[in-house]
Amino acid sequence: HQILPHIIVCASGGARMQEGSLSLMQMAKISSALYDYQSNKKLFYVSILTSPTTGGVTASFGMLGDIIIAEPNAYIAFAGKRVIEQTLNKTVPEGSQAAEYLFQKGLFDLIVPRNHFK
Repeated sequence: HQILPHIIVCASGGARMQEGSLSLMQMAKISSALYDYQSNKKLFYVSILTSPTTGGVTASFGMLGDIIIAEPNAYIAFAGKRVIEQTLNKTVPEGSQAAEYLFQKGLFDLIVPRNHFK
């Protein structure tokens, strides 16, 4: 019996309200299944964030990995720069949604180029 890690490669522009509540509900279902996978089955989950990884994926299962890996220069955010600036009436610093900046802030464990995964 071999135990393998669960690996999810995330790439998402986010679930849109236009797609309906069913698309938004899937993020909670995936997060719940991952919790069961990690807690009850004591298995290992690796999240790989590619560009773009935005919206609810970032707010849910994309950031739940036991190890979180981002690709170099990946655009990773909950909301886009324009949405944040219009909502908060503040300027979003250039590069603040780049993998390298977020890695420096402790959001990821590694930055690894895609060709190193093969």
